[in-house]
Amino acid sequence: MKKLYGIGIGPGDKELITMKGYRLIRECHVVFIPESNGESLAGRIAEDYIKDKKLVRLEFPMGDDNKENYIKASKVVEETLSDDEWGVFLTLGDPMVYSTFLYLMAELEKRHVETESIPGISSFTAAASRAKLPITLRGENFYLCDGDINEDILKTVNTICILKTTKNKEGILDTLERNSFKYVYVKRCTQGDEKILYTRDEILKDRDYISLIIGGREIND
Repeated sequence: MKKLYGIGIGPGDKELITMKGYRLIRECHVVFIPESNGESLAGRIAEDYIKDKKLVRLEFPMGDDNKENYIKASKVVEETLSDDEWGVFLTLGDPMVYSTFLYLMAELEKRHVETESIPGISSFTAAASRAKLPITLRGENFYLCDGDINEDILKTVNTICILKTTKNKEGILDTLERNSFKYVYVKRCTQGDEKILYTRDEILKDRDYISLIIGGREIND
């Protein structure tokens, strides 16, 4: 039976790919790589592990409604794999957290292609490590969101991480400050051009899509 593994390859550092993810990449018949306008961060992270593999590139432009692209990609996967073959789909972070693989998985299941998710290190856990900020302590609550903050939820938590901050960064910072949250901005986490910013002005000037903000009620400077 045809099967596709969604491999979480972590936030950027190629050494943060799990041993299981690496083994499946090396043993698979086909590697499927997501791209946006011909560029693939996932492909660059895993480039040393996939040089000799059969590669199929799937286009999912960042910021676009990719509903039709998921359908098209599922057809490509189904037609590429023979009945006795299996492939891997590389995805940043963890496949179960805001990942392209989730939507592709839903379409593949309609086509009766078996799927399985292999966990990876999420960007927000890696960023917390890089910034030396605990995500949660005993008895605390954590809020993960994708761009917009629900302020009612924010009032009930101790820490928050906001992914995809470029669309409304000023509004995000205003909301955090209004609710007495200190924050840190992590760009390109664990990659060669990683930056960690702490001041509002620096954060507002940066427009990198691969970035996140972690906030806490009692974060030490």
